[in-house]
Amino acid sequence: MTWVLDCDGVIWLADDPIPGAVDAVSRLRASGERVVFITNNSYPARADHLAKLERMGMATADEDLITSAGAAATLLEAGERALVLGGPGIFEALRARDVEAIEPGTQRGEGEMAAVVVGFDLKFDFARLAAATTALRNGARLIASNDDATFPTSSGLLPRAGSFVAAVARAGGVEPTFAGKPYPPLVELVRTCVGKVDIVVGDRPSTDGELAVRLGARFALVLTGVTPPGHAPVTPTPSLEAADLAALVGHALAIR
Repeated sequence: MTWVLDCDGVIWLADDPIPGAVDAVSRLRASGERVVFITNNSYPARADHLAKLERMGMATADEDLITSAGAAATLLEAGERALVLGGPGIFEALRARDVEAIEPGTQRGEGEMAAVVVGFDLKFDFARLAAATTALRNGARLIASNDDATFPTSSGLLPRAGSFVAAVARAGGVEPTFAGKPYPPLVELVRTCVGKVDIVVGDRPSTDGELAVRLGARFALVLTGVTPPGHAPVTPTPSLEAADLAALVGHALAIR
């Protein structure tokens, strides 16, 4: 079986591993299950994602990591130019497809753009917003890594890429095309790179749950991220629900 695991809110909270998650991944692998990590966090480069997993005790092959940055890159063609409001992950993914990825505020940022690509952007300010909206009003498409407005940390919810995308879309007067969970670009990337998925584990029904539906997989909800214990009914309804990944894996392996 192939398990797809969300990262934020399932494996870790920012830089803090969630108790029991590392052991749960080890138990899955020891049982012969394939574990694939999927993240809507477009900011880090792939090597940084993989290094974080290894540092926490979950060394992972490159082919078992899918990111929203990679999904966003599939929406552009070689030779196109894109203005990027985001981190190293988006620049890396675009350049791997021979797309010219351009930083706002540079001389190279002048001229026609095929797209504005927006992800989690620690440099986001008025000047970058203005550069993005100028490109959009000159005909560029708006591509967004994902629409998550927040992400969970050990100190609470913080803004995520969706918050920046909302500002750019409103100021630019255009609708974004979303690339990450649960949208078609990432669904197609999973089908191409992973194949059949049996279980999607996540903390956010609107992304992880919908991804499971679109992949024809079961959705397993854990309560260590944005969905709290004692929550109201959610859509889609999870096939499985547990307090955390450790409890979920223990239950799933026991009834196998």
